Amino acid sequence: MPKTPSIALATCRVLPEPDPDETLLVSALRAAGADARMLPWDHNGNAPAAADFDLCVLRSTWNYYHAPAAFRDWLHRTAAATHLLNPLPVIEWNLHKQYLRDLEHAGVHIVPTAWVERGQPVDLHSLLYERAWSAVVIKPAVSAGSHRTHRFTRSDIAAGQQCLDGLAADADVMIQPYLRRVESGGERALIWIDGAFTHAVTKSPRFADGVESVSAATPLTDAERAFGVQVIAAAPHADSLLYARVDTMLDDEGRLRLSELELIEPSLFLLQHPPALERFVAAICTRCRP
Repeated sequence: MPKTPSIALATCRVLPEPDPDETLLVSALRAAGADARMLPWDHNGNAPAAADFDLCVLRSTWNYYHAPAAFRDWLHRTAAATHLLNPLPVIEWNLHKQYLRDLEHAGVHIVPTAWVERGQPVDLHSLLYERAWSAVVIKPAVSAGSHRTHRFTRSDIAAGQQCLDGLAADADVMIQPYLRRVESGGERALIWIDGAFTHAVTKSPRFADGVESVSAATPLTDAERAFGVQVIAAAPHADSLLYARVDTMLDDEGRLRLSELELIEPSLFLLQHPPALERFVAAICTRCRP
């Protein structure tokens, strides 16, 4: 009799917000004959070990940025004990948003970014005028879910400088122009599962402690699909990816720009597009087979 595949879906003990994908995915995996369970990466010793599972899929580890060193240790232990997806080298590359530099060097058009190393003094007023930016978004280079992400204009530059100084005191920081087209067109999230794009959604702009609004699923435009394919191809170990989310915005000239390539724990908006859930379940179950 074939062994029932056991699948850990990595999460955290206390979710900062509900995960709409969780119940759908667990139920669908169990319906497909798998033993699927949520596994907090930051468990206190009462949860099963990753080694008890055939496969561990990162899903809602949404607090990892609070303890990145501990999270890396957990990732290494998990990858040594079982099959981890996305793979460890991919996750480590994606943990710090300087991966955007690598993609830019590979020819991907990213949202223009000024990088500030921890402890580096930067005069925000000078930066805005040198780059002709009227408004900026400031955020840590290791974060998730709009944590400590703030928008400032030239009129509140003093508050922006205070925010930047506070962030840079203990973390690397990124500064980007606020692309005003996001107010009318939102941020487009392109969902990629097991080698193909499945659907897209439009997300409203979101800042620290804000609530995200998500549209129904829509097909990708031809331009979005071509851009998404370019982004995925430029990522390391692209052929080993189980899932990805390519977040895009339009700049002032209407060109697609990459804001994030989410390879660790992105929401995949499975509720909005059931065929994506079916594809995801099939891909996970296939990877459990010897």
